[in-house]
Amino acid sequence: MASLEVVRGELTDAHRDTRLNLQSVLENNSLTPEQRWGVAVGSAFAARNERLKEALLHEVRQALGEKAEPVIEDARAAASLMGMNNVYYRFRHMVGKESYSTKRAGLRMNRLVQVLTNKVDFELVCLAVSAINGCETCVQSHEKVVIEGGLSEDQVHDAVRIAAVIHAAAVGLES
Repeated sequence: MASLEVVRGELTDAHRDTRLNLQSVLENNSLTPEQRWGVAVGSAFAARNERLKEALLHEVRQALGEKAEPVIEDARAAASLMGMNNVYYRFRHMVGKESYSTKRAGLRMNRLVQVLTNKVDFELVCLAVSAINGCETCVQSHEKVVIEGGLSEDQVHDAVRIAAVIHAAAVGLES
């Protein structure tokens, strides 16, 4: 398993900015360590790059120790749920017909209320994953929940910055 530093080194000169940003967004931000690593790991699950995901899993375990596993499991659940919800709600938004928005989704989402860490941190990971997946409805919904839950716009901004850079790193590693 490669460390994040090794994976960063795999990014070519064409991805120099991503390489630099990958280091800075994980070090300098307004998030707690649990929020930072939850967003990073959830974003890696959503970005679907195996090397990046494994490197981040290694890093989160090093950084959080015994607190890592609940953060990882919530990130995994958030990425999976948003993989479903972002497609469904993005469709409803894109098609633009009122008739679809009145239909019951009928999709199980129990994990949204059965978190292992805390509700606000889980919603922050959902927000970051939704930003990667491009679902306007979900981004707005999760942003509202985390702001009402006590997080600041700076924290939301930092989470989305992490998501953007994790996604860019996955793209860079695949190209």
